[in-house]
Amino acid sequence: MVRAIAFPTTDERELSLRWTSRVSLTPRILFVNIFALALLAGGFFYLDSYRLRLIDSRMEQASREARLIAQALMATRQSDEEALVTRLARQTGTRIRTYGVDGVQRSDSRALGVRNFLLRDPDKDRWQTEAARLLDAGIDTVVGAARAPLYRERPSNRGYDWPDVRAAFTTHAAPSTLWRAPDRTPVITAAAPLGARGTLLTTVNARDITSVVRVERFRLGVVLAIVALVSVLLSLFLARTIVRPLRLLARAAVRVRLGRAREVVVPRLPSRRDEIGMLARALSDMSLALRARIDATEAFAADLAHELKNPLASLRSAVEGLGNVRDPELQGRLLAIVRDDVLRLDRLISDISEASRLDAQLSRAKFEPVDLGAMLEAMVAGRLARGVERGVQLRFDRPSRAAIQVLGEGVRLERVFENLIENAISFSPDGAIVTVTATISYNAIVVCVEDEGPGVPPDASEAVFRRFHSVRPEGEGFGRHSGLGLAIARTIVEGHSGTIHVESRADQANGARFVVRLTGSPTP
Repeated sequence: MVRAIAFPTTDERELSLRWTSRVSLTPRILFVNIFALALLAGGFFYLDSYRLRLIDSRMEQASREARLIAQALMATRQSDEEALVTRLARQTGTRIRTYGVDGVQRSDSRALGVRNFLLRDPDKDRWQTEAARLLDAGIDTVVGAARAPLYRERPSNRGYDWPDVRAAFTTHAAPSTLWRAPDRTPVITAAAPLGARGTLLTTVNARDITSVVRVERFRLGVVLAIVALVSVLLSLFLARTIVRPLRLLARAAVRVRLGRAREVVVPRLPSRRDEIGMLARALSDMSLALRARIDATEAFAADLAHELKNPLASLRSAVEGLGNVRDPELQGRLLAIVRDDVLRLDRLISDISEASRLDAQLSRAKFEPVDLGAMLEAMVAGRLARGVERGVQLRFDRPSRAAIQVLGEGVRLERVFENLIENAISFSPDGAIVTVTATISYNAIVVCVEDEGPGVPPDASEAVFRRFHSVRPEGEGFGRHSGLGLAIARTIVEGHSGTIHVESRADQANGARFVVRLTGSPTP
């Protein structure tokens, strides 16, 4: 087990999306792209301002033309007025009318045969024009364009009903007014004073402004439609690329949560090299690790039940026998069996408790520098002070007096080497030698514990590290070992990013050689 790195349990503040956390990814992606399109659609507002500038320019132009025509009329004789009105109407493309000081119409280019001002009947337009007009109305509504008043003809004897004529006569200026034709095209009227003769009124239907704006709106609409289609297709493709694999992973995770880890194959998405591929492979590895952990837990529970059953059965038999036996000597033997079984259960439960908590404790442990050389020397000295049974000799070989430091938890490392030393002593014959060595090899500290016992067969080199795997030395009473010592040692060593294995002795003599390799360095 690799030592865990501390991370915050959640990153909710970093990943918080507030209200968007309730919205699926697909509508979010569509919304972002459509929002960008809405910014592009803002071009219609620009076109409306462009239309207003064109209209303002034409109204100024109409005022200037009205003033120039009025000056030309005042420079000619009144008898030549109709001929000049006809000629100027053809040249300027406007309808020209003159009114006397009493507001009665005196001349009209339309009545003189110049029919250059005709209002179209929208009911007789083609459907394309009708559609364009409806589109104009819709866009004007969206952009909030001001609606000009509808153009209506006034009686010929009531010229002052025209606001331009009335303003020109009273102010002697050249005002202009914007009107709306029935087909929504702009109509511009302008008036100019004629001095003592009265007032001049010009009228023009500026269809060209509507045509220009409609062409630009059509072009922008086509671009917007194409961009919208491409954007929606790309959004759906992006949503499919992101959302679909995430949904597959979410379904697999839900099935794992429901206890179907053995049935679920989390897709690894090997062809994807992006973050989703990384997530898929991480979830797959996590599910495999979870499955392995579940299998290990189930196996541990089965082994635990088996290991507890034997001493409990022996204890039960001894307790039942005590109620039927009256012989003091036999009662003493039964009590000794009870004591041994109780001690065996106590030792087994203690080792089981430690083995089950090791992973969690090591993941939270704070590792500090530990001098392995000094620790091993003190352990060997303390064991010798307590006495070694059966004349077994215990020695520690330390080639260098330099401090050999590793990052770890001293108490746990002591448990590793205590298990290995006690295991070596128990399997050694009478008078044998158990040797503990600590050397440095390629920035790694190698600790070896050698004995002169029967050794470990090559096919059992991994089995000895399994939980509840226990092979008793000859002559040792049953139940002295729980079968968890080497398993606990391997868990602690791997929790320190190290390795442990068993091999034959280098001198080819009988015995086993347990090798622990930890990352460290000497300190002078």
